[in-house]
Amino acid sequence: RLIKVHTLKDSRVRKKTNKKMEKIEHKMVAVNGLNMHIAELGQGPTILFIHGFPELWYSWRHQMVYLAERGYRAVAPDLRGYGDTTGAPLNDPSKFSIFHIVGDVVALLEAIAPNEDKVFVVAHDWGAFIAWHLCLFRPDKVKALVNLSVHYHPRSSNMNPVEGLKALYGEDYYICRFQAQGDIEAEFAPIGAKSVLKKMLTYRDPAPFYFPKGKGLEAIADAPIALSTWLSEEELDYYANKFEQTGFTGALNYYRALSISSELTAPWTGAEVKVPTKFIVGEFDLVYHMRGAKEYIHNGGFKKYVPLLEEVVVLEGAAHFVNQERPHEISKHIYDFIQKF
Repeated sequence: RLIKVHTLKDSRVRKKTNKKMEKIEHKMVAVNGLNMHIAELGQGPTILFIHGFPELWYSWRHQMVYLAERGYRAVAPDLRGYGDTTGAPLNDPSKFSIFHIVGDVVALLEAIAPNEDKVFVVAHDWGAFIAWHLCLFRPDKVKALVNLSVHYHPRSSNMNPVEGLKALYGEDYYICRFQAQGDIEAEFAPIGAKSVLKKMLTYRDPAPFYFPKGKGLEAIADAPIALSTWLSEEELDYYANKFEQTGFTGALNYYRALSISSELTAPWTGAEVKVPTKFIVGEFDLVYHMRGAKEYIHNGGFKKYVPLLEEVVVLEGAAHFVNQERPHEISKHIYDFIQKF
């Protein structure tokens, strides 16, 4: 079903969130060989928020405030290789496999919620990929899942995912361009983190995302000002300052470990994700427009692999970074779903 736009309400939500964010606590937790930074707000049942690319805990600021006010404890980490989390070997992409990252999440849950058998999980983009695998490997840890943007994609037993994307979209497709260590970092360096992030975070074209070699970000049109009003200069600066400090290598290593993750997950070929789930995607999300995605999501394929999928919501007029673009609606969707459990 398509959900209509509530832009005015969302702009008021953003103003309120900024005042209430001062109450968010920041901690460092020793997790799986890392020193992991977490943001935390509220008391009650734990909701773990998992961010995507190129994001941070900060992308959940609106949802953290909303759900903390309604009796939940919101916890959002900076993932391995991101933000203020330290200790990941950035020069070794193999240490960013799905097993390493899910291992980080399980260890984090042991550290922050030792008395809760299960927690709620809310995730977006790469975070959604991680959350699907958390539920695949350790369904005993998750009470219910709300995933945004990236649907569960069953492992292909005969195709390396990067080679598959190259065959579909060519070598300039962003995931293919991200593979060579140091290559895209060298293109980003003269442009600067702020310009890179602004282009990516405000990207609204449902067509495939390309980085033609040598042209870098110039190949991507600027988002119309009216369409990127959800990201203020101050908010963009928060991201930019963190990525200036860390660089992009940690974040890009998730893509560089895709092939090894695919090899290692062979035992789960054909396995189902058996956790109660709600899935939300923007009408203009480029993942939703990937070849075959809509048919898979709406015609039974998705439900086959996620049998406890209770609801699929398509947000009309929204693009990829839907939790920030439409904060109030996403927060309400999360709350409406998890309060059933």
